[in-house]
Amino acid sequence: MKSAVETLNPTRVRLTVEVPFEELKDSLDAAYSKINQQVTVKGFRKGKIPARVIDQRFGRGAVLEEAVNDALPKFYTEAVNEAELSPLGQPDVDITELKDGETLNFTAEVDVRPALEIPDYSGIEVEVDAVEVTDEDVEKSVEQLRERFASTAPVERAAEDGDVVTIDLEAKVDGEVLEDGVASGVSYTIGSGELLDGIDEAVKGLSAGEEGTFTSELKGGSAAGKEAEVTVKVTQVAKRELPELDDEFAQLASEFDTLDELRADSRKRLANMKQFDQATQAQERVLEKLLELVEVPVPEKLLEDEVNTRKHNLEHHQLGQMGLTLDKYLEMQGKSAEEFETETREAAVKGIKTQFVLDELVKKEQLNVNQEELTEHLMRRASSSGMSPDQFAQAVVEGGQVPLLVGEVARGKALAVVVEAATVKDTNGEVVDLGDEDEETEAAAAEATEETTEG
Repeated sequence: MKSAVETLNPTRVRLTVEVPFEELKDSLDAAYSKINQQVTVKGFRKGKIPARVIDQRFGRGAVLEEAVNDALPKFYTEAVNEAELSPLGQPDVDITELKDGETLNFTAEVDVRPALEIPDYSGIEVEVDAVEVTDEDVEKSVEQLRERFASTAPVERAAEDGDVVTIDLEAKVDGEVLEDGVASGVSYTIGSGELLDGIDEAVKGLSAGEEGTFTSELKGGSAAGKEAEVTVKVTQVAKRELPELDDEFAQLASEFDTLDELRADSRKRLANMKQFDQATQAQERVLEKLLELVEVPVPEKLLEDEVNTRKHNLEHHQLGQMGLTLDKYLEMQGKSAEEFETETREAAVKGIKTQFVLDELVKKEQLNVNQEELTEHLMRRASSSGMSPDQFAQAVVEGGQVPLLVGEVARGKALAVVVEAATVKDTNGEVVDLGDEDEETEAAAAEATEETTEG
């Protein structure tokens, strides 16, 4: 076999392959054997029909077609390996010449990873938010904890903001009560925004036993997105009572003996959260700077596939679970179809460029992924997917997705190397040491490229 490579553009090549006919022998034998098992010829046992008889009865062309279909993937793979190409997606194959007993010639056009030059990235500088925990932040955190330990007590008065009401609901569309539009004994905190739009105004001022009506767009169920007339009946009004902020509350709500100790712990936890956010922000901004330094051509077919994948995942998974259509989602977001298309395409381009650049860095820095790193990443992915680690691992192995996970971890390590080399300052002008955040940076980088595909 002889092959040659022609570069059509930075992301696409054409392979020209010439195969001597004798190299098709194994595929021809396999073709005769397959046809033998599929046909019956009087006077011959099944599977024992001579090749010349098959040629006479069914045509040499049918045998050649079967043999070429069997041989093409093997010779294409050999040509790709010989040229040391990194193909993306399936090739467009064209048989240019097939002479029985002489030669098989074909061409294969395929998208390939572009050759990238990674420049010196040690001069990257980014600014991130300073880690500052105010007294107001601490008090807000303690107040949220206090809300969790609130109790309720029934009251004989009209409902007010912050009250917890027990209600019965009935939704009608076009005058007909929906089968899934009736609910009884629902507990609702006025002002929480957790139910239908308009319900707060409808129940405020109502006492137990009273009812009101309002119009609202249904967020889910069989009539999601439709306007409904909703009748709400209040069966109980209860006042929320917050515990006193004192040492007794600290002992009730935490492992601490005093309120001061609880506040100190809240300050520490908030600082840790903001440090994590700071590290994530640094990773995102360093990545943006890195992408600006590298010229990355994007294969058009790969981009179209990625855009379609993102649209499919949004429509059929995320929105489907919420009972929303894409049109309704865009309306809620205040976006036009054109704006959505532009944003999706820009995100896809960034995802592809990120993967190409970080993969090139993995090679340049000779980064490897060990079993412990892969296991930790698998645990994170399992947690975010809602599956147990064992279930997720089984699905990954059965789906042949292990190399994808290895790639995600490797890209995370590559970006961590760049972040470590960059100069990161906060908004106060102080240099930020992210040395303790390497694992978080690697994890965030891995997650940033999870949805990027290679066609």
